[in-house]
Amino acid sequence: MLNKRTLCKAMVAVAAVGVWGGVHAQPRVIKFANQNAKGHPIVQGMDKFAELVEQKSGGRLKVQVFPGGALGSDQANVSALQGGTLEMASMNSGIFASIVKEFAVYDFPFMFGNPREADAVLDGPFGKQLHAKLEDKGLVGLAYYELGFRHITNNRRPITKVEDIAGLKLRVIPNPINVDWVSALGANPTPLPFPELYAALEQRAVDGQENPVATIWGAKFHEVQKYLTLTYHQYNPQSVVVSKKFWDSLSADDRRILQEAALESAKFQRQQARASVDSTLDNLKKAGMQVNELPAAEVAKMRERMKPVIAKHTAAVGEATVAALQAELDKQRK
Repeated sequence: MLNKRTLCKAMVAVAAVGVWGGVHAQPRVIKFANQNAKGHPIVQGMDKFAELVEQKSGGRLKVQVFPGGALGSDQANVSALQGGTLEMASMNSGIFASIVKEFAVYDFPFMFGNPREADAVLDGPFGKQLHAKLEDKGLVGLAYYELGFRHITNNRRPITKVEDIAGLKLRVIPNPINVDWVSALGANPTPLPFPELYAALEQRAVDGQENPVATIWGAKFHEVQKYLTLTYHQYNPQSVVVSKKFWDSLSADDRRILQEAALESAKFQRQQARASVDSTLDNLKKAGMQVNELPAAEVAKMRERMKPVIAKHTAAVGEATVAALQAELDKQRK
């Protein structure tokens, strides 16, 4: 009888420990990396994603956001994602051209005319098909955030005509098409990882750079740059990606939660990015930057100089990919 009582007590104790452990199980932590500073619209989207994931998972999943290049450069993040030591990142989609050549199409100058066109392409079959190509490379694409339209800053002179760009030493995202389009304008392209850019501008190692206004403000480039010229020369989507090693370890329910949260946060993020453009420009002006918009006639000249660059990289990316993107854009322009 004593043994039976002891056994029953032991079984109750074990069951209680099991319940207690289940209730107080530690959440699974997901590290989410990006290069932009806290408060940037991209990081706002990441914060929204973290909030949604925790809510949808009942606290089982917890996302830790690492902005400002805290976990290294984009290139370092890609390696970490592939190796499974980093769970998630958001970065310029064109960066993936180094592992899937078709992604270079997102860096073609003057490809997108407005945000509506970009949304239709990225959220439609074309954007999904490109993300699907990442899986063989150890990555899973969930959604697209918006970095936005890029503009040129420099410390030497106002840019009021295309010829003013000639001779400037401009930092570019480290990939071939960005090197080529800057060269086509007579400037000197200098590929640099984003975390190194502020110091390079401050030390005058480069004259200028090109980025959307939210990034210019968020990275405090107004402290080390005098002139901003609105050129709208390139539109940057940002891919929200997951390590495939991590993805494969998740249950079907947790995958669904991450996918839903990514798409919902992408809608929120784009709204935030677009709503903030005018106020950010005002902030840059108040901070002392001289801001001007490149005249339409000069933009037309700039587009003309981009044609050989686009032709060259169409051959590299694949004519079928460029034609598919152009067909999607034509639908939006009818």
